[in-house]
Amino acid sequence: MTHQSDLLRTLTTRGYVHQMTDAAALDSLASTQIVPGYIGFDPTAPSLHVGSLVQIMLLRRLQQTGHKPIVLMGGGTGKIGDPSFKDEARKLLAEDGIRANVASIKRIFERFLTFGDGPSDAVMLDNAEWLDALEYIPFLRDVGQHFSVNRMLGFDSVKLRLDREQSLSFLEFNYMILQAYDFLELSRRAGCRLQMGGSDQWGNIVNGIELSRRMDGTEVFGVTTPLITTADGAKMGKTMAGAVWLHEDQLPHFDYWQFWRNTDDRDVGRFLRLFTDVPLDEIARLESLGGAEINAAKIVLANAATAMCRGAAAAEQAADTARRTFEDGGAGESLPRFKVTGGQVGIVDALIGLGFAQSKGEARRLIAGGGARVDGEKVSDESYAIAVRGDVRVSSGKKLHGLVIAG
Repeated sequence: MTHQSDLLRTLTTRGYVHQMTDAAALDSLASTQIVPGYIGFDPTAPSLHVGSLVQIMLLRRLQQTGHKPIVLMGGGTGKIGDPSFKDEARKLLAEDGIRANVASIKRIFERFLTFGDGPSDAVMLDNAEWLDALEYIPFLRDVGQHFSVNRMLGFDSVKLRLDREQSLSFLEFNYMILQAYDFLELSRRAGCRLQMGGSDQWGNIVNGIELSRRMDGTEVFGVTTPLITTADGAKMGKTMAGAVWLHEDQLPHFDYWQFWRNTDDRDVGRFLRLFTDVPLDEIARLESLGGAEINAAKIVLANAATAMCRGAAAAEQAADTARRTFEDGGAGESLPRFKVTGGQVGIVDALIGLGFAQSKGEARRLIAGGGARVDGEKVSDESYAIAVRGDVRVSSGKKLHGLVIAG
C-alpha cells in the first residue's frame, strides 16, 4: 500500500509499524493537517533505557514529518504500574520518587525533540494532573460503564497472567481503564488524535479509541511497533551487563557507544533505520557491505545513535577512545588471536588461549573479580560460552585485549 502522508511513509519504510487502526483514515488525516500524537512513559526509574528508544524515535519521526509530539509522563499511572505481559506486579513507588524520576527523564526527551509553543513543537504533560483529581464514584459511573470485564479478561496482556495462575491485583487491572481515559483527556485537552506504543499496548490503545468514540464521538487512531529483538532473538537492550540506560550518569558514554558498535552484523541496517537519521539510500549502501567492511557500518551506527542521545562531543570522544584502545582502526591486527572450531568456546578457555590467564583457576579469579569482558560487556559467569561469528573481542581488565576467531 502506498501512503499519501509523509508520516506513514516514513514509519513504514523505516520499520516502525506492527499494527494500525484504520490506516487509510489516519493517512488521509496526516496528509491534510497536523496530527497531535502521544506516547506514555511511566517513571519507574531515573532514566529510560534502550528498550524505550523505539518509542522515543516514533515521537521524533512524528515531529520530523510535520506533526505534534505529546510526551505523556505517567505521574498518575506510575503509581500503579502497567501489568502488560509482566509476570508480577511492579514495586509501588512513593510520590517523591515518582516526581524525581519524572524530572530526571524529562532531560532525555529534550535531546530528541524540539519543545515549544509552535504548531508542531513537542509538549510534555503529566497524567497526574487529571488522574489525581478523579473522584471514584463519578469515574465509575461515567467511564466504567463503557468497559466490559469479559473483554478485558480476554486481552493477551491480562490472559497471560491468569493462564499462568499469577496474581493480578485489582489495582493493576484498573491500569487499562486509566490509560484509555488518558487518551480521552488528551483528545479533549490537546486535540490528540493518535496514540502510539509497543505491540504490548494494542489492547490499551484500542480501549482508548473506543472510549473516545463512545463518550465524545471523536475519531482517534492507534499505531503499534513490533517487539524489537536482536538477530539472535534477545530482547532489545538486554545485555549481560544489564539495561543500557540513556542517561550518562547511569551508563558512561563509551559503554553506550560500544553497545551500538557491538551490534550483530544482521541487525545493522534495521537499527540504522530505527535508531538514526541516516538517509535510507546510505543505509542500503552500508548494510550491503560484506566481511570486515560491515564494521564501518557499525561505527556509523554507534556514532549516529550516540550523538543523538548523548551529543556529538560524546560520540566523538567514544569513537576516539575505541580507536586508541583497539589499534588499526578497530581491525585489531596487532591484537593476540585465539582460533576456535565448533562455533563457540568457554570464557575460561578463551582467556587461557589468549594468554590472559595461565590456568583455569586464574581465569576464574579474573572473572570473579569483574575483569573479563566479551565485546566490551562484563562476564560474571565462568560457564559463559562465547558464540564465535566473526571476530569476538575478549578483554582482561582495561588494557589487555584479544580476538577470538573461527578456525
